[in-house]
Amino acid sequence: MDEPRAPDEPLARRSVTRNALGIGLASGAYALSFGALSVAAGLSVLQTCVLSLVMFTGASQFALIGVVGAGGNPFSGAATAILLGLRNGLYGLRMSPILRVRGLRRLGAAQWVIDETTAMAITQPTEPLSRLAFYSTGLALYVLWNLGTLIGALAGQAISNPADLGLDAAVPAAFLALLAPRMEGREQWVVAITAAAVALVSVPFVPQGVPVLLAAAVGVAFGLRPGGGTVTAEPSLREPA
Repeated sequence: MDEPRAPDEPLARRSVTRNALGIGLASGAYALSFGALSVAAGLSVLQTCVLSLVMFTGASQFALIGVVGAGGNPFSGAATAILLGLRNGLYGLRMSPILRVRGLRRLGAAQWVIDETTAMAITQPTEPLSRLAFYSTGLALYVLWNLGTLIGALAGQAISNPADLGLDAAVPAAFLALLAPRMEGREQWVVAITAAAVALVSVPFVPQGVPVLLAAAVGVAFGLRPGGGTVTAEPSLREPA
């Protein structure tokens, strides 16, 4: 039996698409810094754009260019990016019964399973609105994120040092902004402080990028311990992750 439509569904649909566009515009602006920093890290404009087209998960992209730009091993950068992107697979498990796609459409939908699209979809009251939220947010993000990446990369070629404009601070500032609202209990603080301490102590002794992996291992170890895994992470509406 078809799900009954709410009387205000047209209004709800307009609200969903409006919010999706707003998220896309915000992330597109954020992509400007990624494009500029990627070129500054040594990637070409083409490589930068392909990274956004294919990887399309902002946190992992920033992690990769951050490690490479600091002179780290590209494999360490890739490993860091993969660790950050693993959560998208968990999102896929949640989204699969909502989207109900098969075959090649399933592969296409998987490309858009990120923080923002998942958060938009799971907060809707009906499945039709959830699917609309997912696809409208995914489309807005994909187009505007890649457009922002291209503009930022082209602008980055004309800037001798992106740090002069403060672009190098965009990534850590964004991560701190995402982390702060989630620090609601003692366990979260214990994990965060321990991970930070491990990363800082290891910096003089390991190659670039490895401290990030060690910090991530702290979180994994906490989650796997008996009685662990109580730290929750709500999907972010800040940037493609």
